[in-house]
Amino acid sequence: MHADSIKYFLTQLETADNKSKAEIENILVNVGSAAVPVLVEQLQSVKGAVRGVVAMTLIRIGEPSVDCLKKVARENKDFEWVAKYIIKEIKGEIAA
Repeated sequence: MHADSIKYFLTQLETADNKSKAEIENILVNVGSAAVPVLVEQLQSVKGAVRGVVAMTLIRIGEPSVDCLKKVARENKDFEWVAKYIIKEIKGEIAA
């Protein structure tokens, strides 16, 4: 899936009902690791429910998300706590 397609789905989340949000999340999870760079990039700017869906999608994609999250956290200190939280969720640790 192309980055523009992923961004399109994220814009749809802004007005989506819960069922549609779940469907979009599932679509993005099924894209898998190819979606991770775009999702991590978007996670830095999206807000509210969209941010929650993006974070949950990265958690569900799992291990392929970790390296990209770590890289962006090193470059963007304001994003570091978000990245650490998601990585802890992926690894099944209790977030402190």
